[in-house]
Amino acid sequence: MTTSARAGGTMRRVPLLVIGMLSMACGVWLGLVRLGWNLPLLRPDQLIAHGPLMVGGFLGTLIGLERAVAFGRAWGYAAPALTAAGALVLDVGSTTTSLGPWLITAGSLVLVAIFGIMWRRQPSLFLTTMALATIAWVVGNIQWLGGAPMFRVVLWWLGFLVLTIVGERLELNRVLRPTVTVRATFVAALALTLTGITVSAWWPAAGVRVLGVGLAAFTWWLVRYDIARRTVRQLGLTRFMAVCLLGGYMWLGLGGTIAVTTGAATSGVLYDAMLHAVFLGFVMSMVFAHAPVIFPAVLGVAIRYRPAFYLHVAVLHVSLVLRIVGDAVDSLGGWRAWGGLLNAVALLLFVVNTAGSIARNRTVPTSGLDTSS
Repeated sequence: MTTSARAGGTMRRVPLLVIGMLSMACGVWLGLVRLGWNLPLLRPDQLIAHGPLMVGGFLGTLIGLERAVAFGRAWGYAAPALTAAGALVLDVGSTTTSLGPWLITAGSLVLVAIFGIMWRRQPSLFLTTMALATIAWVVGNIQWLGGAPMFRVVLWWLGFLVLTIVGERLELNRVLRPTVTVRATFVAALALTLTGITVSAWWPAAGVRVLGVGLAAFTWWLVRYDIARRTVRQLGLTRFMAVCLLGGYMWLGLGGTIAVTTGAATSGVLYDAMLHAVFLGFVMSMVFAHAPVIFPAVLGVAIRYRPAFYLHVAVLHVSLVLRIVGDAVDSLGGWRAWGGLLNAVALLLFVVNTAGSIARNRTVPTSGLDTSS
């Protein structure tokens, strides 16, 4: 590919990434209002868009972009383009219209098609896992379109993100040549997770507990077998990524533990603790870890590692401790709002640190993803 063609492709991706980041900002803003912070809203009905913007608008667009780059076909960019368009509708339009959900659902269907083609080319457990992740996203989106309660829909979205991440970790762990036993334990965790999400539609508390066992099983698998256990002994960016990964695994385990012990299946403080341990603690730790290699592949510029990256990671962990303690202890309920505010600060620091590193290296091209961690 010529330099001009690569630059043109990069310029087409930038608006999608910008919309994804805008969706994150809007989702965080709405989350703070939900926690009680007195912030202005365009419309009172926007609050329901917090989860859809974070999952579909931000993470869905980011994952779609990453997959489209790896897939290498122009039509693959329809996935992030549709989710970004849907996010824009939710950002600035009325949340009572179904256009935003329809666009995000269409984007998720394109992602299913991408993984279907990739699986046909290379049948494997990791691609099966990521394909099942996208199917879970579609199922959740269809329920969202059908007016299902958001606390039911979110479990399918949780499955989408968790299975996407563990599938990617399994792919990277191929260098360790996992044994039959290692793969079998992975499949068991996968089956438990999907079973729990499915069962929760009929028996909510029981389903959430089974889901929690699946999340705990994935935590054990990741801590025991993931390559991050080895790369954390290295230096620089490789160590930073491993630290983020291992910290995220601990939050996944906590989310699973809360699910198993409480069976929290409806909106409330324990449900909030379970979801944010996974969505913020686990998922955002993965985003922090992989941003230095995903963003260069999308933007075509290098991101040079800086020790300052540890700042947004540390603030994220501290803020989650405050938030979850506030959820768990009635007398410390005020910590929940302050923890949420620091969650927002952590994400802001992430954007500032990443943008600062890109600005320092904007003239340095990159040709792809470094998957060493």
